[in-house]
Amino acid sequence: QEDQWLALDLQFSDFKDAWQFIAHEAEAADAQHPHPNWYNVYNTVQMRLSTHDAQGITGRDFDLAATLDLYLANVTHTTLPPTSIFKSA
Repeated sequence: QEDQWLALDLQFSDFKDAWQFIAHEAEAADAQHPHPNWYNVYNTVQMRLSTHDAQGITGRDFDLAATLDLYLANVTHTTLPPTSIFKSA
């Protein structure tokens, strides 16, 4: 279903750290081909992984999530509870 996502909401120490994560995610997503939805305000990033052409979660989304987890293992951040900011229309 279109409203199924892998949700990741994060808080970083500042905007620069949040933007570095977004830049890393963009490179990884471009290489791995899932293109997530994200929302950024200052030091927070809210991301939803879903393969749009499959209209739901696929192995590509889990692969990207694993790549992001490796990056996050070496970066100071706080994982936040997922919000409902991304809803299907």
